[in-house]
Amino acid sequence: METAKREKRGYRMDMVSGPLAGKLLVFALPLMLSSLLQLLFNAADVVVVGRWAGPEALAAVGSNTALINLLVNLFVGFSVGANVVVARDLGAGREEEARKSVHTSVTLALFSGVFLTLAGTLLARQLLVWTSSPADVIDLSTLYLRIYFCGMPANMLYNFGAAILRSQGDTRRPLYFLAIAGVTNVGLNLIFVICCHMSVAGVALATIISQYISAALVLRCLMGDQGSLRLDLRALGLDKRVVRRILQVGLPAGFQGIVFSLSNVVIQSSINSFNSTVIVAGSSASANIEGFVYASMNAFYQTALTFTSQNYGAGQCKRVDRTLFLCQAYVVITGLVLGNLAVFFGPTLAGIYAPGQQAVIAQAVLRLKYVCSLYCICGIMDTMVGILRGLGYSVVPMVVSMIGACGTRLLWVATIFRANPTPALLYLSYPVSWTITAVVHILFFLFIRGHAYAKVKGIHGVDAEEKLAGQA
Repeated sequence: METAKREKRGYRMDMVSGPLAGKLLVFALPLMLSSLLQLLFNAADVVVVGRWAGPEALAAVGSNTALINLLVNLFVGFSVGANVVVARDLGAGREEEARKSVHTSVTLALFSGVFLTLAGTLLARQLLVWTSSPADVIDLSTLYLRIYFCGMPANMLYNFGAAILRSQGDTRRPLYFLAIAGVTNVGLNLIFVICCHMSVAGVALATIISQYISAALVLRCLMGDQGSLRLDLRALGLDKRVVRRILQVGLPAGFQGIVFSLSNVVIQSSINSFNSTVIVAGSSASANIEGFVYASMNAFYQTALTFTSQNYGAGQCKRVDRTLFLCQAYVVITGLVLGNLAVFFGPTLAGIYAPGQQAVIAQAVLRLKYVCSLYCICGIMDTMVGILRGLGYSVVPMVVSMIGACGTRLLWVATIFRANPTPALLYLSYPVSWTITAVVHILFFLFIRGHAYAKVKGIHGVDAEEKLAGQA
């Protein structure tokens, strides 16, 4: 009765039967809005400090993004593993296994958050030194980073909790929670920076307060669930078998995120090497605008991941193919439309972050032209990764990304950029690396497709899942 009620209210979705096209959009659109709201955490920080605290504060906040991603992506990758494991169990009807996975995932989230808080606060300044943070903003950057990392337990709890909810098709409630937290974040930003004159400390504090609100809401949601996703705090703990299943997908996903972030840190260091606050601030403004386009496309990566996991767990291979085709179509349209709109309205959008600062706006527009006009290629690349991870192949996408995307960028910086060190040539490394990686991912899928589908046909139950995990 309770399960039927949740499905009627839209909190649970039948992913393994019925028309796919509409369900993919119903799943993806709230997820897209959730990602956009999550971006408002950092965007609100950047806009507020850009308008009321000056370009130094803007550069201090914006230049931290790549470094933050580097530190958190390993553990966010674990949440991807949690999503796949729970979705597989639900698709195969193994509700008791799903319960174990929920409690193990939340425990991993707590451990991850505490670890990141300790590492981030203790190493903040040294990490900024290693990434060549400009001398005139390194003190502000260190302050922002240390406060920001105090919110990591909440950040991890929200990411893992939202991943668990997505595994059953629930993308609406995470959207509601982020809407509440996002409004809180913007309001506190204005109060702390304009009224209290707290500069970067104010926006960092507003962000972590908002993160704790969203984490509390998602935990409350899980604790109130009456089905297999119900969270009982007394049952928290690490099930070794579940941890192994999560890590089989999540560890390669996390390392892939780290390597991607490392390549972005190298590029950020190259931007910092120009020793120009104008270039750093312009790049930071552009990166925030790009983030909204990327978040919109990334919704289809997560949609492909979850639908593939459930349908593969249920042995519905034709629906996996259909999911791939539809998600790729949606992501290309999204990337082309939003990416080129960002380029067209670039001067206006950049002016929001740096009003009246024409030199900063010009640098932001330059980066937008190289990154956003071809951003759909990045969407194709990520969606293929979602399909492969949903099938249980997580190591190969990691290796391909390390060599194809990250290796290309590092080689580019060491050779082509070094021979002609201009911002434009640096930004060109993005579409080149996406193209190489997307092509290799597509070829790998075509290579393993028949073998992967042959393994799952007619297979059901926990023992079969273990066999699949061991072979993938």
